[in-house]
Amino acid sequence: MATDHTLDDAVDDAFVYEGETIVEDPYALSYETGEGTVYTVSGGDWDSINAPDEGERERIVVNMGPQHPSTHGVLRLVLELEGETVTETRCGIGYLHTGIEKNMEYRNWTQGVTFVTRMDYLAPFYNETAYCLGVEKLLGVTEQIPERATTIRVLMMELNRVSSHLVALATGGMELGALTAMTFGFRERELILDIFEMVTGLRMNSAYVRPGGVAQDITDDQIIRIRETLPLLRKRMKDTTDLLVDNAIWMGRTVGVGYLDLAGCMALGITGPILRSTGLPHDLRKSQPYCGYENYEFDVATQDTCDVYGRFLIRVAEMQQSLTIVEQALDRLRPGPVMIEDKKIAWPARLSIGSDGQGNSPEHIREIMSESMEALIHHFKLVTEGFSVPTGQVYSAIESPRGELGVHIVSDGGTRPYRVHYRDPSFNNLQATAAMCDGSMISDVIAAVASIDPVMGGVDR
Repeated sequence: MATDHTLDDAVDDAFVYEGETIVEDPYALSYETGEGTVYTVSGGDWDSINAPDEGERERIVVNMGPQHPSTHGVLRLVLELEGETVTETRCGIGYLHTGIEKNMEYRNWTQGVTFVTRMDYLAPFYNETAYCLGVEKLLGVTEQIPERATTIRVLMMELNRVSSHLVALATGGMELGALTAMTFGFRERELILDIFEMVTGLRMNSAYVRPGGVAQDITDDQIIRIRETLPLLRKRMKDTTDLLVDNAIWMGRTVGVGYLDLAGCMALGITGPILRSTGLPHDLRKSQPYCGYENYEFDVATQDTCDVYGRFLIRVAEMQQSLTIVEQALDRLRPGPVMIEDKKIAWPARLSIGSDGQGNSPEHIREIMSESMEALIHHFKLVTEGFSVPTGQVYSAIESPRGELGVHIVSDGGTRPYRVHYRDPSFNNLQATAAMCDGSMISDVIAAVASIDPVMGGVDR
């Protein structure tokens, strides 16, 4: 059979006749590259591919995503495979990019909270608190923040830690086939989101923590509601624990999977449960206390397994510790203001619970609308222009559910941030993907990424 023929001839050659041999197949073409022969296969034509020469390696590149492979957001994993073994892993990010950090340069300091709460949308109170602590440090008013406001911040953050870990366990379990774990996880998370809605008016992205304090106080009825919810949370979380801890099937998918030791974590800047699964008890709440964490009794959960199962156990233990901190915070609540006394910073001013559930106090509205022109002008300028922050820069770091969440804030002395940049733990922790996955099976990639617990809203900010 002639080898020098047209495409039509090649199509005819695609049919195997008795005594004939296929020389070419237009649907399984190949071409040479610097890395070897690359085959283009459209399906149903695998038999037409020539086997690689001896010494060459056969490889397949698979795109996992962009979708949600155990992630909370849109991640693309580029996997190079030999059979079912992953030889190289690359992360593709940027599919959720919002430009939040740049947008903040065009809004006043208080409006910045509305942006940052949307970064890591599973831990909004941590984004807000890290930012506000930095702004307050630049203002030099850290010591003037009311104790009640600080205690409320701790209360909301620790409830947020529980809700975030529940999503991590629920989605990780779902990806590995444990659908009951998913049902349990989201069921308990609803209880916490109900509390967030009751206190702030919103389930997520509340913009509740403000420079100088919090947007509005927490009422006695709300405190009672939270206290009643805590025993129910503990009881239901035990269901998840009993379901998965020491479960042979679950351990078969997680023990020894996604291994990353202490040296790897230190080299890559990994923090959070991944770091603590190596046995290192690094937690900023203990090592660099903020918001009065030095006054709370709790343990830093660690494991020495360096694998997916150890990170699972850490998150289970941290949820229990967070509920203990919440109970202590409720006991520490004392009557008092929830916003700084300095009226040049406190915005919005004098919030109270009105007929609509929130809003400014009637007395304040009466003063600025009918009694004091000066108060009206001040209120107008504070809301529209915002307050000025002295020139300088600061780095503020807190312990989020995923690790060290830091914010670098630069002020040029104006009413708007000059630069705000977040050190989001999900971004840093994603660097561990290749170290965890290279050399493992495809099925283990899902478990490893789930144990990292990346939130793409924080990565693609």
